[in-house]
Amino acid sequence: LIGTFIHSFNLFIKKQIIQIIIFCFNKLNWIYDLADSHVLLQYLAWVTYSLFLMCFAAGFANMVSIQATGSGIPETKTSLRGVMLQEYFTFRTLVSKVISLTCVLGSELPVGKEGPFVHVGSVCAALLCRFMSLFSGIYKVLKNFIINKARNEEMLTVGCAVGISCCFAAPMGGALFSLEVTSMFFVARNYWRGFLSATFGAFIFRLLPVWNRQEETLTALYATKYRLDFPFDLYELPIFAAMGIVCGFGGAFFVYLYGKISLFVKKQKAKNSFLMKNCFLYSALVSVLISTLTFPPGFGQFMGGRLTKKDSLISFFDNRTWSNHGIVADFDNDDHLAAWKHPQANIFIILSVFIIMKFWMSALSITLPIPCGSFVPIFVIGAAFGRLVGEGLATLFPDGFNVDGHIYHIVPGAYAVIGAAALAAGVTHTISTGVIMMELTGQINYTLPILISVILANMVSQSLQPSIYDTAIRIKKLPYLPMLSWGHREKYNIYVEDFMKRDVRYITLNSTYRDIIKILRSGNLKTLPLVKSAESMLLLGSVERVQLLGLLTQRMQHLREDNASTMPVRYKVRFQIEEWEEQQLVEQVTFSSCKIDPAPFQLVEHTSLHKTHTMFSVLNLDYAYVTSIGRLVGAVSLKELREAIEGCTPADGVRLRPVLSTFRDRGVQGTMTETICLFSFKSLSVPISALIPLSSCANNI
Repeated sequence: LIGTFIHSFNLFIKKQIIQIIIFCFNKLNWIYDLADSHVLLQYLAWVTYSLFLMCFAAGFANMVSIQATGSGIPETKTSLRGVMLQEYFTFRTLVSKVISLTCVLGSELPVGKEGPFVHVGSVCAALLCRFMSLFSGIYKVLKNFIINKARNEEMLTVGCAVGISCCFAAPMGGALFSLEVTSMFFVARNYWRGFLSATFGAFIFRLLPVWNRQEETLTALYATKYRLDFPFDLYELPIFAAMGIVCGFGGAFFVYLYGKISLFVKKQKAKNSFLMKNCFLYSALVSVLISTLTFPPGFGQFMGGRLTKKDSLISFFDNRTWSNHGIVADFDNDDHLAAWKHPQANIFIILSVFIIMKFWMSALSITLPIPCGSFVPIFVIGAAFGRLVGEGLATLFPDGFNVDGHIYHIVPGAYAVIGAAALAAGVTHTISTGVIMMELTGQINYTLPILISVILANMVSQSLQPSIYDTAIRIKKLPYLPMLSWGHREKYNIYVEDFMKRDVRYITLNSTYRDIIKILRSGNLKTLPLVKSAESMLLLGSVERVQLLGLLTQRMQHLREDNASTMPVRYKVRFQIEEWEEQQLVEQVTFSSCKIDPAPFQLVEHTSLHKTHTMFSVLNLDYAYVTSIGRLVGAVSLKELREAIEGCTPADGVRLRPVLSTFRDRGVQGTMTETICLFSFKSLSVPISALIPLSSCANNI
């Protein structure tokens, strides 16, 4: 049922998006051709079309639900880590994402849709889980709090797989890609759910064109026609490997450039307050800039300005050789290939200009406050790079490679396929991009070259920069645990005792109600360790904050009833509750009616950083206590672990500050009941801001 709902909704969205994009682009071409003899009118039509759609998308997304902006994969990844961002999975966010994404894709800016589709699939899964909670207890939701987090996280993973499969009609690659970008460790039992949903979605997506008589049968989205007898020669494998290495450097540089632009834009909030308050103004300026540079009669004639991203990929994957010593062959009957022909520039100059311009344009566009992704633009840039290499080899070896009397002709389109997969792998740090490319083009003969280039691109890029999704998580300061760098041995020489928090707030069996109140007021800790005594510090377990608040409330109600029933009526009016409470604060707390976790997660002092990171990642831990022969000596939360990782791993390129707030301190917010309970003790005056944010009060009211 979940898979069917997500498939149907995603397919409906994509059908509407395609129809609107085709309609808008046809209108643009009609206006553009109508003003054929007036270059100024053509320019105004070209720029105004993109400007209107971008302003509407930015304004609608920020007014309806600002959580709809961006890719959505970083937020989904954070939620699957255990930090559920409820506002990112609402129906309001879904509506804002769908409508804004439609306009963004219609504007033909160099942005993608795979990230927003992953977000849309996750939102559909979350909404359906809430609906199913009415009938099944495994999806139970209580006051916007999901009881069975494990089940709902599994459904979010399925939604991610469906989103990718509906973009590229690639069920295997879509399911694997969703697992790689959203989960550090994956539960094997969820494989069949992801593959089942992705396969069904891809099948229906490719079946619709056949029903509408747009295609004759089920084929790959970008079907290619390369030779099958000798697809490539052994001498080409080093070239494919070199392409993977270059794409690894290119992917790392793209992430670096994206991080620099994002940080620069964030730093301008204080200087350019007017620009940042008007969210659509920044989008409008970028839209005008890119539209001006891609204007076909202007600079766009050197970079295929009139071609869409799909048309560009079709032309790059073409099995024919474009050039004859740098001169584009006569393909006047093919509009896609004719766009790359220029009388004053050869194909190498045009492809080089296309790669350079699209590279920084894509990095700039994905920083806009709109729903957008980065996968498709990277695909296009990588395909252009592969085409450039293939055309260069075809020019150097016009007769191909002669090996033992056999002629192996060079196919530049195959180089484009390999370049697209390698650059996408370098940016996203995934291997599944190779699988997506094979399903996307229907080419299984180039499996070995694709995997070689993808693996090498991953090795290079991972040693230089984090993935683009991890970079976005750090820039947005989302509570997430970074990955350990595989090239540094310091992670085995650093132990928990080197970075743990030693000043741990705790309660003892001899604690009084005054001690409990002081500890609760000192911070919004999710749980507190329970030790035998302050001298022995023997860890007995942990107690949740809610349980301690229940003890306070229960104690106060019981004492008030007993005292009120034994005192004369004339003294009830003059009774001073503050003095009476002061007498009760020194009494010892009874934990018999309190739920105690007798076995909280514990680490020993000499646990390595690598092992600690693995445990936190696999078990989705928020914090852990550090003990020495049963004695509590410290605690480790996501904050301490993240700072330790960033301290031992050199951050070349973008220097990002660590998140200031810990997940442990964000885990449980105070409630209005909690505030009233604590402030009933007037003897301990603490500002309300130290206990609970105002937004939390408003939500509970």
